[in-house]
Amino acid sequence: MGINGKVLIAQSGGPTAVINQTLAGIVLEAKKYTQVSRVYGALRGVEGIVNEDFLDLTQETSHNLEQVALTPSSALLSTRIKPDSKYCHEIFKVLEAHDIRYFFYIGGNDSADTARIVNEEAMLANYDLRVIHVPKTIDNDLMLNDHTPGFGSAARFVTQAFMGINLDVRALNGVYIGVVMGRHAGFLTASSAIARKYEADGPHLIYLPERVFSMEQFLQDVKEVYDRYGICIIAVSEGIKDASGVPMVTKLKEIEKDAHGNVQLSGNSSLGDLLADQLKGKLNIPRVRSDTFGYLQRSFFGCVSDIDQHEAREVGERAVQLAMWNDVDGSVTIRRTGNYSVDYILDKFEDIAAQTRVMPGEFINQAGNNVTDAFKFYVRPLLGSGLPQPSWVRAPQVPKLLNNGSK
Repeated sequence: MGINGKVLIAQSGGPTAVINQTLAGIVLEAKKYTQVSRVYGALRGVEGIVNEDFLDLTQETSHNLEQVALTPSSALLSTRIKPDSKYCHEIFKVLEAHDIRYFFYIGGNDSADTARIVNEEAMLANYDLRVIHVPKTIDNDLMLNDHTPGFGSAARFVTQAFMGINLDVRALNGVYIGVVMGRHAGFLTASSAIARKYEADGPHLIYLPERVFSMEQFLQDVKEVYDRYGICIIAVSEGIKDASGVPMVTKLKEIEKDAHGNVQLSGNSSLGDLLADQLKGKLNIPRVRSDTFGYLQRSFFGCVSDIDQHEAREVGERAVQLAMWNDVDGSVTIRRTGNYSVDYILDKFEDIAAQTRVMPGEFINQAGNNVTDAFKFYVRPLLGSGLPQPSWVRAPQVPKLLNNGSK
């Protein structure tokens, strides 16, 4: 029933509201197995592994782990380092020195690639090591997964934020632009569609990275909505691109790039400013406002999907069971098996690693400025139970006596 040795857990990439549920699931499940001598946690992902910055989670109380599980962001802290083969070799050397026999890496597609390389290093050295990649990302862009832990809670935040935006903009009229995370995949931005309750509710327009963005069409779309309702609420992914594949955010000014050479899409208001200026200048709409959600949707306290919490915990528990009972390596994926139920499957690293899943065509309307009912059916269960609903005053209007139009 598996090999004797220590367990090591690390977290990578952007924080989420439920990544610590996965951490707690792995720790508490691993402590049940007699072949596990210690459960370690590496601080700051692969950086912590190479630097041997470990916590002995075997000595953490179950009570506190449960409190940590309910706390957003990465309890073990995180890293944006994308290891190459040489770096992964250094990781393996540390695992071997500490007699780590089970390595669980919680993260996105780059983390799956790291797990794959570390697994290969262990096989080359004939070192008995079980490596499991455990999914996590608010972008919902991991291949083979129906959805990923972290997405449901972030999507719930986006939905509830746009519910509030609907009420705010309706009170004073005008145009509102909400810029939501999503470099290549539009799942999170698309979730704003669930905010609609009344016929005049927004977002009236949704623009995603999966479709070419045309400024001319954008102006026409907004004018049509604004002429009809006197308001227009827009949800737009930070990663929208023009016909040449150039991010629209770069049209305004030179944008900072990250360590991997990627344009820094979050953390600035450039895209919202660009679109707002176009609407003011070309359509002469006086009241146009924009917000960039940025990090808000990742670890917002108190806006968490219970479905997301439960699945994040279970996927961690299942990862341990697969490693201990089945003696296998790979990436755990979440599959939808009913309406609504899921199962957890182990897939090959290479089928997940360094790849990006995008929104299926049937989730986006033909005009490329909204989502379909198929997407709403897909995403609604992931937002969890108890989703609040706004209400309008519906009392009848009192007839006018002085301003009724008569002479």
